[in-house]
Amino acid sequence: MSTVLELISAQKMPRLSASDHVAQTLKKAIVDGLLPAGELLRQDEIASHFHVSKIPVREALKHLEAKGLVTFLRNRGAVVASLSAAEIDEYMEIRAMLEARAARLAAAQIDDQTIEHARQHVDAFALATDASGWGELNWLFHSTLYSAAGRPILLAEIRTLYNKVERYVRALLSVTTEMPKTQHEHAAILDAFVRRDPDAAAELTRAHVLEAGASLVNYLNEHRSKGGNK
Repeated sequence: MSTVLELISAQKMPRLSASDHVAQTLKKAIVDGLLPAGELLRQDEIASHFHVSKIPVREALKHLEAKGLVTFLRNRGAVVASLSAAEIDEYMEIRAMLEARAARLAAAQIDDQTIEHARQHVDAFALATDASGWGELNWLFHSTLYSAAGRPILLAEIRTLYNKVERYVRALLSVTTEMPKTQHEHAAILDAFVRRDPDAAAELTRAHVLEAGASLVNYLNEHRSKGGNK
């Protein structure tokens, strides 16, 4: 972990508290796969690399624990969390329900400007060439549409679920052959919003998330059967 910390602790994040700085840089390292599942996160080592005391480091790790990215183990301390295929499947199931609800509420009242912003994210998604870009643009596309629902708590809950599985989604996107299918589904969802069709927006969104979940679980099972540790 020392080499990873040397890379990420040098990043500048102005206007953040020490604990937020540590939390955001560690989160990025976990999501990007630089810190793998099961990696021991030594508080004294992290504090030294970030030039802070252990107090903001512990606060940062507790924050990441709440996001499902870190687990505290008895007699070991904090480690990068690992999700089972069953847990990921359930998270995606919950996401499908929440996102369908957000889509239904948003489609009836979305304005043209918000649709145009979502379209820009779809176009950027099609041009992106790395998994990190795909993951972020995918979130921007969906969250832009859902923002029209005017349900900030619902959107925050969906974001929390994204955080829990994002590193696995990125791993899948880096090897997937289904990008044209994903882009087609995005286009269909966007068209439902253009038509202000709540039923179609909800059903297409629900199916999109469930299919992504099935692909993710299949990938994870296959990857772990070959000895992968994600």
